[in-house]
Amino acid sequence: MGCLVSTPKDGGGNRRTPANVGEVAVFVPGLRIPKTVDFSQPLGDHLSKNLVERLSALRTRIVVMAGQEAPTATKLKRKTATQHGGSSFSDLLQATENYLSVLLGLVKEGSQLKHMVQFVWVNQEDDAEETAISNAWYELLSVLHLMAMLSLSHANSLLLPKISGESYQPKVSEERRRDSVDVFLKAAGYLDYAIKHVLPQIPSELRTDLPIDLSEGVLRAICLQALGQGVDVQLGMAIDSAKATLAVKRRLACEMVEYWHQAQENIMNLPLTDGWGGKHKLFVKWKYAEAKAAAYYYHGLILDENNTEVSHRMAVAALQAAEEFLKESKKVCEVFNTMPPTSRNPPLWGTLKHLSEKIPKDTSSKVRINRDLYSHETILETAPKLPDFALALKPDEYQLPQVDPSWDNEG
Repeated sequence: MGCLVSTPKDGGGNRRTPANVGEVAVFVPGLRIPKTVDFSQPLGDHLSKNLVERLSALRTRIVVMAGQEAPTATKLKRKTATQHGGSSFSDLLQATENYLSVLLGLVKEGSQLKHMVQFVWVNQEDDAEETAISNAWYELLSVLHLMAMLSLSHANSLLLPKISGESYQPKVSEERRRDSVDVFLKAAGYLDYAIKHVLPQIPSELRTDLPIDLSEGVLRAICLQALGQGVDVQLGMAIDSAKATLAVKRRLACEMVEYWHQAQENIMNLPLTDGWGGKHKLFVKWKYAEAKAAAYYYHGLILDENNTEVSHRMAVAALQAAEEFLKESKKVCEVFNTMPPTSRNPPLWGTLKHLSEKIPKDTSSKVRINRDLYSHETILETAPKLPDFALALKPDEYQLPQVDPSWDNEG
């Protein structure tokens, strides 16, 4: 059913965790790095020499490239390029696609080869430093996870603000923001496919031995994180648009709350306490509080438009809740940044910059007007319920590539 080997945390020096990961707009819990595998010994008597060598060469390319990309994927840079002038991200992503088409031959229907090769990957969030499993579905799951992490790393690089020649204020262009939403949906698509179509292929008794990096809860949480951050970017663009109404902004903010709520539900009970795992939990908690601040703020503004005492009372309560959640998000953010590997926020811009300025100002103004309605002790208890909206942003419908034609010539 697949041999499992897990190396304890102190079992070697393969896992490389940087002391500081730099600016974080998008959380990337490290890259799981594949280790070299010998295909010739287990497959040499079953496949042609050419196919074995091709499998080995394609995977070795990923081993080398992922090892080089890992430091830049965690200590993130605003721009990464290879010596040939292309993006190292896109090169590695293309390498994984090329490998997948050949790897799929090991898991195609009727294949007797799926348990013959022991695949080894270095973990990031799990206590075990590395996990080796003799199951090609585990390899496929690991590759899809790598593709999603690379996409999130790319999204982070797109969303780090730069100071343009036109302004001294750091900002992210609309083009980069739109591109980041596409990247978030691709990342979510890889993970959604993995959850629905790859995890079920791994026997249940073996699934419990997967590293926590590949547990269903973590995969779902990261998928929802990608969708939540995609909506966050959309909300930022709506804030910048003169055409976007308060109703549009409130809907986006409320959808963002639901994505982060679901992400927290999936990750809160998992044994993630320190390192990447601890930061992962804190990132979700931080962004969940931030999303609630945005949702209560826009809900409060809409309630205040109704000229009744009840609606004004509810508006004040909503705005006060927004201010409390904004304070909470800032506190959690500080804890997130100080937990090793340490990190820092990029310069303030977009949704958070707008809310950080507007929420305290508008709340103070409404409280002064409705001073007799103010009660700090009952801020959260009296906050009105947020409206429910159907979630509009969905993962891309990822499809695996076709099995490489070289398998047609095998017996």
